[in-house]
Amino acid sequence: MNIPNLLSLLRLAMVPVFAAVFFLPDPSARYWAAAVYALAFATDIADGYIARRFNQITRLGRILDPLADKMMTFTVIICIAAAGIIPIWAVVVFFLKEAAMGVGALSLYHKVDDVISANWLGKASTGFFFVVCAALVLFPAIPRKWATVLISLALALTIAAFVRYLWQYLSLMGKRRS
Repeated sequence: MNIPNLLSLLRLAMVPVFAAVFFLPDPSARYWAAAVYALAFATDIADGYIARRFNQITRLGRILDPLADKMMTFTVIICIAAAGIIPIWAVVVFFLKEAAMGVGALSLYHKVDDVISANWLGKASTGFFFVVCAALVLFPAIPRKWATVLISLALALTIAAFVRYLWQYLSLMGKRRS
């Protein structure tokens, strides 16, 4: 167990904390929920930096890190949909994309004993998704039309990242068959 993996585990532990704080009846709850989400995002950046900078990349970390990211993001998007800030179809699109990514990652892990590393588009989409979701948590009174536009842009970017990962996956599987 190393520091990046501990940070990923901390991020996993923050998932239920975010949900519990988000739904507190206190007027400042959304600020606290946004702070939990921001801390989770900071641990994501920190664990990736530390793992690469100090050569602490592990097989466990390559699974824990994206799992923690997806669990937190999925929880946030479910909470903002449950609060009526965004439409439920956004959750469905996000879930289907993540399910496809998960199936692909498990398949790849089973076939080549590894997963595809994050690329710049995946990192950019994660960052943009964080900004959009944090804004929607902090400003729940934003008109639903604009909230839908924002989440749609975030989903479009994350789907573009998915297409990039799919291309990498198919390329890797094609080379493996050759």
